Amino acid sequence: SLRFLNASANKLEMLPPATLSEETHSILQELYLTNNNLTDKCVPLLTGHPHLKILHMAYNRLQSFPASKMAKLEELEEIDISGNKLKAIPTTIMNCRRMHTVIAHSNCIEVFPEVMQLSEIKCVDLSCNELSEVTLPENLPPKLQELDLTGNPRLALDHKTLELLNNIRCFKIDQPSAGDASGAPAVWSHGYTEASGVKNKLCVAALSANNFCDNREALYGVFDGDRNVEVPYLLQCTMSDILAEELQKTKNEEEYMINTFIVMQRKLGTAGQKLGGSAVLCHIKHDPMDPGGCFTLTSANVGKCQTVLCRNGKPLPLSRCYVMSCEEELKRIKQHKAIITEDGKVNGVTDSTRILGYTFLHPSVVPRPHVQSITLTPQDEFFILGSKGLWDSLSMDEAVEAVRNVPDALAAAKKLCTLAQSYGCNDSISAVVVQLNVTEDSFCCCELNGVPPPSPGIFPQSVNVVIKDRPTDALGMPSSSSGMASEISSEISTSEMSSEVGSTASDEPPQVAMNENSPAYPGEQRCMLHPVCLSNSFQRQLSSATFSSAFSDNGLDSDDEEPIEGVFTNGSRVEVEVDIHCSRAKEKQLLQVPVEASDEGIVISANEDEPSLPRKAEYSATGTIGRRRGNGSVAPQERSHNLIEVATDAPLRKTGGYFAAPAQPDPDDQFIIPPELEEEVKEIMKQHQEQQQQQQQQQQRQYPAEHLADYYDTPL
Repeated sequence: SLRFLNASANKLEMLPPATLSEETHSILQELYLTNNNLTDKCVPLLTGHPHLKILHMAYNRLQSFPASKMAKLEELEEIDISGNKLKAIPTTIMNCRRMHTVIAHSNCIEVFPEVMQLSEIKCVDLSCNELSEVTLPENLPPKLQELDLTGNPRLALDHKTLELLNNIRCFKIDQPSAGDASGAPAVWSHGYTEASGVKNKLCVAALSANNFCDNREALYGVFDGDRNVEVPYLLQCTMSDILAEELQKTKNEEEYMINTFIVMQRKLGTAGQKLGGSAVLCHIKHDPMDPGGCFTLTSANVGKCQTVLCRNGKPLPLSRCYVMSCEEELKRIKQHKAIITEDGKVNGVTDSTRILGYTFLHPSVVPRPHVQSITLTPQDEFFILGSKGLWDSLSMDEAVEAVRNVPDALAAAKKLCTLAQSYGCNDSISAVVVQLNVTEDSFCCCELNGVPPPSPGIFPQSVNVVIKDRPTDALGMPSSSSGMASEISSEISTSEMSSEVGSTASDEPPQVAMNENSPAYPGEQRCMLHPVCLSNSFQRQLSSATFSSAFSDNGLDSDDEEPIEGVFTNGSRVEVEVDIHCSRAKEKQLLQVPVEASDEGIVISANEDEPSLPRKAEYSATGTIGRRRGNGSVAPQERSHNLIEVATDAPLRKTGGYFAAPAQPDPDDQFIIPPELEEEVKEIMKQHQEQQQQQQQQQQRQYPAEHLADYYDTPL
């Protein structure tokens, strides 16, 4: 009389015979054998169950499924043979006329099976295989609703096939990725999957944005509407926009997450949606004051959607479910005189006391999420977002252990969904797996007083870094070995001016010994991202952006600017010197940005002021920070680590124009002054410097430090 048997998640290597004698016949209809150690030898024994309708043999050790055995399972309606090592699905699957679901992801299938010949077929999942082409009949099966071909890197579809497949209600295929323009390895990658429940209604939704707001943030979410289809879709379409708006108002993780859920609650009410749903959001961001520093993962959830982080192979829960069993929630609900039914639900509607929607249950049911933030470390491997159906079927320990050794995020998400279904889940399921690659170079441990060993960074490193002696009141002078053709001093020898382009990064070893007494902040231990800064030195890094000087050869840069007398420049590149040591705890420190003017272009150097300097010194230098740039735009007053970003944000010009610097110096471009005019030119330059100083003094009197002008006109 056995009709249903679930023997998943064991260590079975063999199956018993279907019957003990020829007189008895098996009437088994559903057999679940997922996550065992079954081999090909077990397949012939399945033929003893001719009335089998549902067969799940995912994540075993099958290498083939004999065609003759498949032909005898004529009543089969659903088969799941994912996670094995199958290279093909037998063509005798055509004998299974009632087959409506074929799930065979995470195998080695190279040939597209004959499933499209089945008239009753509804769902086909062939993701994460090795398909190279798809063979389709002239007319697709009339009931086909879902075809998943993602994770097949060799798959190439022609235009005609794509047109035909686009008629399917849910057709999934890999989108061509643009890749990372910087060439840096990705810090995170994700895969997600959704599966409908018994009633064929997809009541879950997933959100994934690898490049949220900018290229160094990500947002992931899972939404579960229980039996409602509309609510998850509304949350999926709306919450990312709300979070982006809240990020503009506050940078506090708990504040912007709570505000996001409250605004979403208001929008659900405005839309007239009385039902509700669970939600979990995970936001990865970096410190805005330290773009090269740590990444923070912030998780917020209501209802039974949850997140778990795998750190050192162990699960670290980041979510919390607020239900009647929570004493503080039970006390709060009783204060509001709510009715608690025998099945532990508020007014018989929901057992979650914090969930989106259900506005008619307010104030007993509220949308305030549980928020938890954590700094990502190199020990963090991945994190999982799952809907209620996933966590009802799998514990967090089981989920982490199941996908820890799965290298592909999509295959990991598929595995979680398959395991949950094989373990008896009949609800809609959604799972998102985000794999992390946080290297030690992107993990700041300054606050932990630890210095991790060096390792390749996630972002391009500078070509050369050198620490040099620098007087407090002197301008940043190029190294003598930098290859510059001109030197700048109090008396400029104009006969030495040329347009030779050279690197400003010295190849010499560091000239300043770093000892325990020399740091500006004694007693601090710094990580590789934030080395200790010397009070009389600066770190120099080559900018990744190369520009020309602020003026073209004819002295005109744009239509609205006139040439300035006494300034001799040629097309060359701008190099930015930036002190990027950790100053998170010293935000009140001031910046001083002196600028060197030479025929080489503009050299900007930035380091922190001495504490004794007055505030006016911050604006005494004739730099481009907070002043007019050569292209007519105004650079805002920013901190030192943003100088490179300001340079890279400069507008592009067409070839041969503003940003087209000559690759090699042209002898014809050199400006040579006859000896008889040398004294006269020196005098002109001296007069110009005096005028410049007078203008600065006048501007300081006219615009105090509290009320700065939008820009300053300077020779640069």
